[in-house]
Amino acid sequence: MKSRGFGTILGMALCGCLQHGISQELYQFPEGTQTRWQSFENRTGEKGKAGMENRGAKGHAMDVVPAGRTVTLLDARGSGIVRRMWITISDRSQRMLRGLKIEAYWDGVEKPAVSAPFGDFFGVGLGRRTPFESEFFSDPEGRSFNCCIPMPFRRSARITVTNESDRDLPMIFYDVDYTLSADADPGALYFHCYWNRENPTVLEQDFQILPKVTGKGRFLGMNVGVRANPAYRGSWWGEGEVKVFLDGDSVFPTLCGTGTEDYIGSAWGQGKFANRFQGCTVADEQKAEWAFYRFHVPDPIYFERDCRVVLPQIGGNAKEKVIEMVNAGIPMKPISVHNAPVFVKLLEMDPVPDLSDPGLPDGWVNFYRQDDVSATAYFYLDRPQSGLPALAPADVRTAGMEE
Repeated sequence: MKSRGFGTILGMALCGCLQHGISQELYQFPEGTQTRWQSFENRTGEKGKAGMENRGAKGHAMDVVPAGRTVTLLDARGSGIVRRMWITISDRSQRMLRGLKIEAYWDGVEKPAVSAPFGDFFGVGLGRRTPFESEFFSDPEGRSFNCCIPMPFRRSARITVTNESDRDLPMIFYDVDYTLSADADPGALYFHCYWNRENPTVLEQDFQILPKVTGKGRFLGMNVGVRANPAYRGSWWGEGEVKVFLDGDSVFPTLCGTGTEDYIGSAWGQGKFANRFQGCTVADEQKAEWAFYRFHVPDPIYFERDCRVVLPQIGGNAKEKVIEMVNAGIPMKPISVHNAPVFVKLLEMDPVPDLSDPGLPDGWVNFYRQDDVSATAYFYLDRPQSGLPALAPADVRTAGMEE
């Protein structure tokens, strides 16, 4: 059997993840491929060197991560693909899940390709744990963190977790599973992850899910957390249409959705559900918090030169409710009035009329608003570093989070 190029193996890995982690047909043997795990029981992944402590009994399943310290989960040499990560920690509070930082470095570069709060990286939006399973992440019983996104490397791979909280993490257990191959394709793409939070967002400005990245790649998807601003009195927050700017788009994007809940495959509001490529793990109307995800696997988003992804901050409510909020001085800007089949585009009118104008119909009013929004963007790029801003400090990440 001929050995497969690195790009072929990557393609098989991504396709295989869609089939529950199988990277080739079960009966096929990928020549030149070696399987390795790294954990506290084998920190180097060396052949025949696992489980040596305590005379081969259970000797080092877990460790402590003191405040301010970093633990290395993976330090691999050669070309290969990270296939799976499993981690559990003893302190799973919201503040710890945001206070821990996970980073990944490919091929010895100085800046990480992955840099995100621990919980958000694993799809636990807002640090609120709930059992779920998606195509790439799972938390079977609300106590563990699993990822099966294939992450290729040509020369080396390093994954770390840093405790940037103000208290020690008493226990962390983990294993990182990967394969090594003798072949390396220079065209293989590197996995990246970027996290952002705006608290609050800026009125009339789109929230940046993924700032502009340059190069050839693929936008894989996102998870988003929203803590709705109580000033808007329970108004719906999810009228914003996800927009993707591709390959030189400037003012207007190439891709545009129809609403936030529509983007994750739902409609007319957003409840709790978990599917392979789309879901909402938190839908708490009492606390006004939502966390949701979407992965572009059946509908890939490729870019040749650059990519930028935004979520406009738009909400809506009945016209009389919006007028009450406008009169109360709540920060907002009405943009449309809808009473099917009539749709009035306020921003195309000169001058823009007041909502109390008798010439406007009653109905649903969309308006710009401000909320606490955070997002984790997953993407592949043809280089091991993206040039995106560094991860925000722990105090910014954890502000307002519960214990």
